[in-house]
Amino acid sequence: MQPIFSGNPDFNKTAFLNWRFDSGSDILHLLNLAEGYLDSGISLTKSCIMDNEDKQADILIFPILTNVNHGIELYLKAMIWALNKLLNSPGRIEGKHNILQIYHSVSGKIKDYGKPSIKEFNSSTKELRAYLIELFEKVESDPKDDKMDFSRYPLSDEYDNHFYVNSLSNVEIDLENFLSRIEIIKERLQMITDFLFYQELNQDW
Repeated sequence: MQPIFSGNPDFNKTAFLNWRFDSGSDILHLLNLAEGYLDSGISLTKSCIMDNEDKQADILIFPILTNVNHGIELYLKAMIWALNKLLNSPGRIEGKHNILQIYHSVSGKIKDYGKPSIKEFNSSTKELRAYLIELFEKVESDPKDDKMDFSRYPLSDEYDNHFYVNSLSNVEIDLENFLSRIEIIKERLQMITDFLFYQELNQDW
């Protein structure tokens, strides 16, 4: 049996885990993973919109949400790391998986650094902010439990069902609306991280 971690004779049928990574590009590692997670969520969503006759969206929506939310988390953590460097702060990656809290941390650091202005940041991330607020209300997040495992497990660590399991009515996501929003969010997150990483930190491609 051929090992999974081996190359395919056809170069284009091989995925290279290390081609976008090197030991000296810390923040860039996060950005590459962030792009991959968000792109995979976008690609899967497009696939469901194109063909959902077998209702595959009903199960694929969970990895879609997991990938999208993790991609957002990584972009925000890359921003924090870049801003900490620019502010001469010793911190690197901050926060666990509460992406709304991480977003607020980024906002505070943007305000301290001054570039982009907090007004520009708020305008660029209004779609993201609206998504995060809606998401955290929907998953019934609280200060002690952000419930961001809702798309990876149907129940919490305490074996309580997540919101969609106990719902008596349909819990729905408009895939076209979701795709449109996530594509905007990715574009804006990439724009801000590119500015901080390549322009302000003056890093090479």
